Amino acid sequence: MSKRCDLVLQDQDKLSVFPAFFRVVGAKVAVFGDGDEAYAKARLLRNTCAEITAFAPAPEADYAAFLSREAIAIDSRPFCPELLEGCSLVFGATGDNAKDRAIVEAARALKIPANAVDQPDYCDFYTPALVNRAPVAVAIGTEGVGPVLAQMIRADVDRLLPPSLGRLGRLANSYRAAVEKLVPRGAPRRLYWRSFFKGKVADAVEAGDVSAARREATRLLKGVVAEKQEGRIFLVGAGPGAEDLLTLRAHRLMMEADVIVYDALVPQAVVDMGRRDAERISVGKRKGCHSKSQSEINALLVELGQAGKRVVRLKSGDPLVFGRAGEEMSVLRDAGIAYEIVPGITSALAAAADFELPLTLRGVSSSLVFTTGHDLHGDVLPDWARLALSGATVAVYMGRSVAASVAERLMQGGLAPDTTVAVVENAGRASRTLLHGTLEELPGLEHREELKGPVMVIIGDAVAGANFALSQPLRMAANAAQETVRV
Repeated sequence: MSKRCDLVLQDQDKLSVFPAFFRVVGAKVAVFGDGDEAYAKARLLRNTCAEITAFAPAPEADYAAFLSREAIAIDSRPFCPELLEGCSLVFGATGDNAKDRAIVEAARALKIPANAVDQPDYCDFYTPALVNRAPVAVAIGTEGVGPVLAQMIRADVDRLLPPSLGRLGRLANSYRAAVEKLVPRGAPRRLYWRSFFKGKVADAVEAGDVSAARREATRLLKGVVAEKQEGRIFLVGAGPGAEDLLTLRAHRLMMEADVIVYDALVPQAVVDMGRRDAERISVGKRKGCHSKSQSEINALLVELGQAGKRVVRLKSGDPLVFGRAGEEMSVLRDAGIAYEIVPGITSALAAAADFELPLTLRGVSSSLVFTTGHDLHGDVLPDWARLALSGATVAVYMGRSVAASVAERLMQGGLAPDTTVAVVENAGRASRTLLHGTLEELPGLEHREELKGPVMVIIGDAVAGANFALSQPLRMAANAAQETVRV
């Protein structure tokens, strides 16, 4: 594949345009054309304060009536480049492609952004489907490839936004100066506006009671000013790594955070779901690449909390399952810093879902164990291993490196070698790898260097009830890996 093709494939998820809003108060905008295309552009522009000039020698009846009703200036002169002088935006909407291209080329020569209807190569910008709640506007663009799709999305968004949203926005603008003067930047200000737009102020505006809305907004402002700014740490479970398995509460807090402190096992796509302006601090915490020790992380959280920051401490899976949350909570308690726990989907549950695997099964397994397997090095079997022998389902975290010791000790303890095991790399993600086999085949997993992501191993009689249709047998996978090495 050529380098050019590689670049195209890499950029498929990127926009070819930069969404922006032009400031058009007092700006001259030219629309060239007599028919429906020009009429549509003029209607769209009428949502703004632009000074529209319709260059229409012979406007069709409906368009002419609209121009007259809206008091839009009409210039009947045929096109020439001199007509573009002083324009800020230009629309070529004559219905004649050649004429529209000539209009755009003349505008470009004068450094004026221009748009030729239905000719993407002659568009310096695209006109969006617009939802108008002035001063709030939602513009939907498809880079010119799907106008009907844009209109469908516009209809959905239009239903979501209350008609009172514009009035609420104007009320917010009247409080902006006071908020900027009295409320500290960062979380306090964001929380004030969140309460303003989602609480009693918004309810009063929607009910048409602007006086009540003002009283509530003022009360809210006084409360924020009187409240001392204190730091708060949120120990948040990021789930197994898929963006759509992040909880709504976790996402809301990430959008309110001043700082996001995240582990290496949390994918960048999940971190990017946080507030754009939040500071992001990677602290590693992955086998073989600990960029910060746990004591350094503890000290960082205390420092940020004492500085009055709202911090999301983002951990893979659930913070209370092998996430060292206990150590962090203890340090925060000792420092007198407020914190909250936000649970996440732990990897064992995601792995079970990938396999459609019942972790508990009536008459087969009535208990479930989460473990890392690192406590198998002693002379005595740990309690969880004894539970496995009595029929419990065992989920082993970070299972690739301890697979051999887990299998050996369990078989020595009496667990049948043909006990079914399920293995998942990157549980819950689109990039997951599923393997299945028996306990005696499990030690080969330790040498599977191609499994770079976190690996979960589930062992027990209940595993036999899983769906292995999308899974590869461990023995076959091991043979394939050996063949690859020989080649």
